[in-house]
Amino acid sequence: MKTKRQGEWLEVTIPKKWDTFTIERILKKEWKVPRKLLHKYRSERSVTLNNESKHWKLTQVYTGDALRIKLFEPQPLEVIPTYLEINVLYEDDHLLVVNKPAGMDTHPSKPDQTNTLVNAVAFYFQASGIEATPKYVHRLDRDTSGAILFAKHDLAIAMLGELLKKREISRTYLAWAHGKIKPSTGLVQQPIGKDRHHPARRRVSSGGQDAETYYELLKYDAQQKASLIKLKLSTGRTHQIRVHLSYLGYPLLGDELYGGKPAGFGKQALHAAKLSFTHPFTEEVIECLAPPENDTSLFTFEHVQALNLENY
Repeated sequence: MKTKRQGEWLEVTIPKKWDTFTIERILKKEWKVPRKLLHKYRSERSVTLNNESKHWKLTQVYTGDALRIKLFEPQPLEVIPTYLEINVLYEDDHLLVVNKPAGMDTHPSKPDQTNTLVNAVAFYFQASGIEATPKYVHRLDRDTSGAILFAKHDLAIAMLGELLKKREISRTYLAWAHGKIKPSTGLVQQPIGKDRHHPARRRVSSGGQDAETYYELLKYDAQQKASLIKLKLSTGRTHQIRVHLSYLGYPLLGDELYGGKPAGFGKQALHAAKLSFTHPFTEEVIECLAPPENDTSLFTFEHVQALNLENY
């Protein structure tokens, strides 16, 4: 779909598939704009058609028309920006994908925390002239490295959140687990809930939330007695991969919380290596590979590159 930014406005050239749709249908059905944002756009006259404010329910659009939405208004900064090096994997006017290092929290757990990825991205936004608070679409554990998706404005976070809810954001991980996993491929479908005996731990529980993890053995290292595994999530529960692999009897290397043995690298051997999704505005397929940074003893760039050769 053809789009372009004009100051605080996004201009969308109406494609043939939307010919004769009403403005309201595009906003409510095609883009699923949340009710709160719809109210804001309506009251502030933030949607125009061919530079005119029109009645949403009565006005039809035609191929080639210019639909404009005011998306890029300055927003208050809600976190403390902190200069920390970040590795940007993809960026446009709507979203940002960053390669998170291990040992960094995704977001602050208290207002004065300043050493998280959100703080670092807030500084990057500020330095780039983006007046907004970065909104993460999904999270990674502190000791898990790899690709994290951020939104730059309210409609982007809503639309990307909808993609995540519909399981249309594909996340592929690399992990080292104890033992030789059998069978070599499988789908773990076990619900995950809180462990009432440990506040930080999760467990497979019949009363938990649905969770699905697909895995595939890539290679077995006889010396380490460990399996290099590729994993794909269709749900995103807290500690999902760690819980499911431990449940199968193959905990992650270094993951002492879930039965793994201590390892010299001081963390669980897990890396979010690939992120792919259809862009909610342009409808392009976005694929991001996250090269290992401080995990090169565990995962190589060749491991990550190999994921791009497959349909994931």
